[in-house]
Amino acid sequence: MARVARRVPVELLHRPLRVVRPQDGAVYYANPRPEFARLTRSGALHRVATGYYAIVPDDQLGQGWQPELEPVALGIAAADEGIDTVALMGLSAARVHGAIPRALSVAVVAASRHRSTLHLADRDADVLFVRRSVGGLDLQRYSSELGSGWVTTVEQTVVDLAARPDLGGLPEEAAAAARVLLARSDRELLTELATRQRRRAGLRRLSLPNKGD
Repeated sequence: MARVARRVPVELLHRPLRVVRPQDGAVYYANPRPEFARLTRSGALHRVATGYYAIVPDDQLGQGWQPELEPVALGIAAADEGIDTVALMGLSAARVHGAIPRALSVAVVAASRHRSTLHLADRDADVLFVRRSVGGLDLQRYSSELGSGWVTTVEQTVVDLAARPDLGGLPEEAAAAARVLLARSDRELLTELATRQRRRAGLRRLSLPNKGD
């Protein structure tokens, strides 16, 4: 990361997820917005949305790099709230777990406060924020090109997709992903999570065989 470190304050490189805002640079720059614009022009930062920038990895400098949607969404939420109160969930968690092979145009993030859907600046995609206490969710660590954070486990993702298949506007993909992950799930843990979170009805619907099976 040496080349990037000469351009971006080294303290920002040590954040768990390397999505930053101009206000994060106020300690290092008297006028952070013009400095962030300069760093973007030089290729050290990549603007993902209004007021949010991803730090370009050293080996991607000058390569036209664009980070994947899921870590960008998580990084935006973490930049505003901190790493321990946000997590990828729903469709985004299903994609991280390999149940949705194609890239999506929407990302879903659990966050501690309500906020409006954010449209990204570098692609035609939206980040949907769902107000939830991540402390009550079953989570695991998630590592990406932008750093590490939290994602719901396979079992938690099944429970969430079964309960709210329309969240994110792709109900068919959600249902298909839930069935894929269901086959990989610990059934005892699934039942425990659904019972504790009062989402057993959705899980029962998912577990019922389709007509004609």
